[in-house]
This record gives sequence, C-alpha cells and structure tokens, in this order.
Amino acid sequence: MSKPRDDRQKDLLLPALDRIIDMSHPLVQLAALIDWKVLDERFSSVCQAGSGQPGLPTRLVAGLFILKHMHNLSDEVLCARWIENPYYQYFCGELSFCHRLPFDRSSMTRWRQRLGEEQLVALIQESLSVAHKTGAIGPKDLERVVVDTTVQPKAVAHPTDARLMHRAIIKLVGLAKRNRLPLRQSYLRLAKRAAIMVGRYTHAHQFKRARRQLKFLRTRLGRIIRDIRRKIDGDTVLEARFGPLLGLAQQVRSQDQHQRGPKVYALHAPEVECIGKGKARAPYEFGCKVSIATPVTSPKGGQFVLHAKALHGNPFDGHTLGPVITDMEKLTGVQARRIHVDKGYRGHNHPHRFRVWISGQVRRVTASIRREMKRRAAVEPVIGHVKAEHRMDRNYLKGRLGDRINAVLAAAGYNFGLLLRWLAELLRLIIHAFIETAPAQNSA
Repeated sequence: MSKPRDDRQKDLLLPALDRIIDMSHPLVQLAALIDWKVLDERFSSVCQAGSGQPGLPTRLVAGLFILKHMHNLSDEVLCARWIENPYYQYFCGELSFCHRLPFDRSSMTRWRQRLGEEQLVALIQESLSVAHKTGAIGPKDLERVVVDTTVQPKAVAHPTDARLMHRAIIKLVGLAKRNRLPLRQSYLRLAKRAAIMVGRYTHAHQFKRARRQLKFLRTRLGRIIRDIRRKIDGDTVLEARFGPLLGLAQQVRSQDQHQRGPKVYALHAPEVECIGKGKARAPYEFGCKVSIATPVTSPKGGQFVLHAKALHGNPFDGHTLGPVITDMEKLTGVQARRIHVDKGYRGHNHPHRFRVWISGQVRRVTASIRREMKRRAAVEPVIGHVKAEHRMDRNYLKGRLGDRINAVLAAAGYNFGLLLRWLAELLRLIIHAFIETAPAQNSA
C-alpha cells in the first residue's frame, strides 16, 4: 500500500482556479483591473526582512481587507467563506483551490496594526484609479466635491454612571485576584444588586432612591481603589500593572453628569467621545467624528468616496475643512475647484474661501452653482450606505488607531462595491449588444 501524499502534493494535483470559475465574473474582472504591484510596494514597506516566518503575500492581505468591508463580514466569517468561495481565493491571488486557510485569523489584526491608516489609504486611491480606468468616474467629478461629517459609533454599551462604576469594581477585583492581591472586601454581590436597583428606580421615576444606590456604588468603588493603592504601595511591578485601570476607575468615580471636558464612557475604550449631531432619534452618539468627501456631480459609476478620515477630539467642523481638502487633493491628485458644505462649516479654515459654498448662501450663486448646491445632500445616502453596509455603523477595532483604520477600510469597501456593480452592468450591456447583433449576422 502506497504512502499518502502530503498536502502540498495534493494541492499540485488540483485544477487551476481559472478552469473552475467563470472568468467573466465581476470579481474576476475587478481583480484584473487592480494594480496589485502598487499595493505590494505600499504594503511591503512595513515588512522587515529577518529571522522568523515570512509575511503573508501583500495581495492576499489587501484582498482580504477589500472583501471584508465590501461584503460587511467579520474576520471569522470572512475566513469561513474564503475556504468555501473559489472567487474569493482567486481575488486574493491563489492559483488552485485551497481547502485550508494559508493564514491565521489573527494575522488580519496584526496586519491592520502594522499598516495603519497611512498605508491603507492606498486602497481608496486604487479604487478611484480603477474607477477612472473603467469610466465610472471622470476628472471633472473630482474637482467639485461635497464634504460632511458623521459619527462612527464604537462597539460600547450605552454608558451610565451605575454601569461604569459597577464595571470598574468588577475589573479591579478581577485584576486583584489574578495577581493574588487579597482585598478586605470585594463588594461584588452588593455592587451588582445596587446597579440593578439604580435602573429599576430610575425607570419608576424614584430618583431619590436611585441616587442613594448610586452613592452606595461610588462609596464601594472608592474603598476598593484605596485598598488596592495601600497594598501595592512601593511595589513598582504592581503599580505599573494596576496604574491604568486605577486611573480610569478614579475618573469614573469622580466624574459628574453635567461636568465639561473629557469623560470616560467605556473602560475598555477610553478614547470614546460623546458627540451630539442634533438628531431626534439619537441625541448623543458615542464614538468619534469622521469626515466624508464625495463628488457633488453624478458620476456614471455612482457616488464614490473620495476621502474618509477619523477626527478625534470632537473638533468643530469648520476647523477640519482645510486639512481634509488638503489630504483629499493629495490622494486624488486633482485640485478641488468647488467645495459644498452645510451650515455647520461656517467660519471654516480653508485658505481659498471663495471656493467653498455653504448651504443657503445667496451671494455669488450662479445657475450652475445653484444646481450643485441642490445636490449637496447626495453625501447623506453615501454616509448611510458606508455605515449600514460596510462596517462603519459599529466599530469593533481597538483604540484610536482602530477608529482611523476602520473609517478608511469602510470607504474603500464602499468604493469597491460600487465598482463591482459597475462592472456587472458593463457585462450586461456587452451581452445585450452581442445578442442583438447575432440575429442580424445570422439572417445575413
């Protein structure tokens, strides 16, 4: 009986992917139009040659990021579908069908952290380049743009004082147990009961009783903080280990509902900001502000995202216009002639103020500019699609770096989704034209 072949020999016997898939599929056409060499130069710049396992192919990494945000998939679901879908494998550069993942799921997290926002912007740039090559967007569409801001919510629960203090108690007690630090009392059972009663009393409009339970939580959290600080005093290792969490817990304990300035809204994501956009259904959103730029014209392939950037610190919209337009012009290589914004940008810092047109403006408005101003609201459905269908509605990536990365990848996924539909439409037109001309040739 012959010995079984290893996996590598089995892969060599598999048929090539181009023999088992439809080469006219839009995803195959999109893979042929993307300049993978440009992405390879940008992504390979973060890899350092040395000992250890070599890095993944850059086409595989770029293809995974595009597919993830184009089809709104988590890392786990993407890995499961990649094994099942030969089109996904062909798009990522595989030559034969793979029955196992050639990478670990955690590799995507490491590549995101390694590349950062600076390198991942190349995906947006490449999507616009493919759109230009296929005629989906023209140079004139890049000269007249509309800019607006939205909120990228973070994957956090709605913050309340009771919940934050209860979570701080749980985290401090858990960290103390892992480091074998004995506490006088953990208050876990009492704190859980108090947090439940705060919600019940508030729902029943018994605010005096709710404040009493909230004070109980605040007092017990203070006792645990002081107990831990007494027992780690002088131990530099434990002070470094407990320091960040103790600082957050002290800030949670001392912050007030009506105070101004930075607050802690989530212990696992202290970078979260509270942003109010004036919406009736959601007065306050918790995450970070994101600027989106799109053409004010009607490109043939759809309203592409020309620029996307996360803005931390909840800045005034007008103060973000100048840097955003500068980055967009550097990304597209085309100077913006007309910039349309809403009234939230009054008092902006763009150096060429006569190129900026604010909604409701009357002076210097011609007929063509008036038509463009009526299309300023075209950015709203773009924001809606990017948030609902391309993973900007709830950001699961960690830290401020994760906010910036998710905004860029969501915009790139939206653009490549438009390109897929554009290529499918071109394919339908070609097939329709061929069917119409075939009977005429047969009759002749």
